[in-house]
Amino acid sequence: MNIHQSNAAARRIGSLLTDFAPDFEFSAPLPLPVDEFEERLRRIRRQAVEAGHDAILIHTGGVGWFHTSNAYLRYICDWMREGVLIIPTDADKAIVLLSFFTQSVLLPPGGEPVLVDEIWQIGPIGREYADRPGDSVVKTAEKCAAILGDLGLAKGQIGRIGDRTSLTFWAGLEELLPKCKFVADNGILDRMQKVRSPREIEMFRAAAQLISIGTQAAYHVIRPGVTDHEIYAAFTHAQLALGGETGDGYQIGINEFGTHCGKPYGHVVRPGDLINLYISNVTYRGYTAQTARMIAVGTITPHQDDVLAACLDGVRRAEKLIKPGALMRDVNNAAFEPYIERGWLASAEARTMPYNWSAMPGGEARLIPQQYVKDVDWEAQGRRLMHVYPATYGPHNPNLGHSIGMAGAQNSFNISSHNYDRLEEGMVFVLHTQWLEPQAAGCNIGDCYVVTKDGFENLSRHTPLEVFRVAEA
Repeated sequence: MNIHQSNAAARRIGSLLTDFAPDFEFSAPLPLPVDEFEERLRRIRRQAVEAGHDAILIHTGGVGWFHTSNAYLRYICDWMREGVLIIPTDADKAIVLLSFFTQSVLLPPGGEPVLVDEIWQIGPIGREYADRPGDSVVKTAEKCAAILGDLGLAKGQIGRIGDRTSLTFWAGLEELLPKCKFVADNGILDRMQKVRSPREIEMFRAAAQLISIGTQAAYHVIRPGVTDHEIYAAFTHAQLALGGETGDGYQIGINEFGTHCGKPYGHVVRPGDLINLYISNVTYRGYTAQTARMIAVGTITPHQDDVLAACLDGVRRAEKLIKPGALMRDVNNAAFEPYIERGWLASAEARTMPYNWSAMPGGEARLIPQQYVKDVDWEAQGRRLMHVYPATYGPHNPNLGHSIGMAGAQNSFNISSHNYDRLEEGMVFVLHTQWLEPQAAGCNIGDCYVVTKDGFENLSRHTPLEVFRVAEA
């Protein structure tokens, strides 16, 4: 383990990947064509008319690490920074973007906006940053109010779309335009992203392929003596080298118990380890994919093998039901049958199920058990693990999966026992079975799917769902 300042790890990861090559050819689609964005704009304006809006305002904030707080602007006009987009309902009026009001230094390309007529640079200001008085959010609201006034909408009905980072901006705008009627209407964009176009599916497919390439790179380097940092780096290097946009959208869980959803901390791979690569987000041109894979190093316990088998069986049973018209509830419940058959759960109903982050049965807060847990790699760094995670047994989530979309977007649907919607062609989602018993056993495996005309395509098929086995030496 490398716990001292040294370049040894940086040198070793290069040698570990020297002869690596994925076993399939990556297909890199071009950016979405402008006519796809034009169709989105047409639909947005039509829904605005139906809602009685004179204009739509879309706010996207910055949240650090050069990320935006939601994917709305990228979905509408392919803008990767923060901003406020003003879309008049009347098609003959200019679409205006207000941006450059945070200290993020990203400049296009990529992400030059499409369909936008004017871009106004508000400028990050303030005493400490620029030795100038003022507040960038207030300045953005002032310019937005002025533009709406110029459009004759100072007394109009304005649909607004944003998130919690938008609250200060909305409050300032309402103060400046007290005669406007502002109506929250995120549903306009959320509904549009439930079913994906063929060109969007190409982006999801590419993101899933990047996950497979990263996973194969991780498999290539995993062996006793390698650290979790090196596994993470191998995955990251492989997917970023082919067009992945970020290297922070995934987790590695690694210890003798199969704990998942962690980050690398200096763990050295040893015989008996269970490793989870939980790829929550690899992004290609704004579109994401998600998978989960398990790796067993040497011999593991019979119960751990049974947990792995149950989770694998669950995904396979659910997968068989994927086709247009299938109830999402039925797909979800099929995956929980192996748990029920083994007596681990009484029901697939989400409201009755214990899960890793659940509160107490009555809804009260749950105390995390205080107990020393041996972890030699953590202790070599001068720290100790003094609580048991997770606090309770069960799946990580009380459901099977969820939609996937653009980076920073919310799930438009969950595959759960209480979802009676039917699958439609063009829906894209992940199905991941998860089970974790504190200090005993754990598993998290899943694939990424798109619903086709007569069934489904497994977008993550390039790496088998089965557990990857690594020899002890």
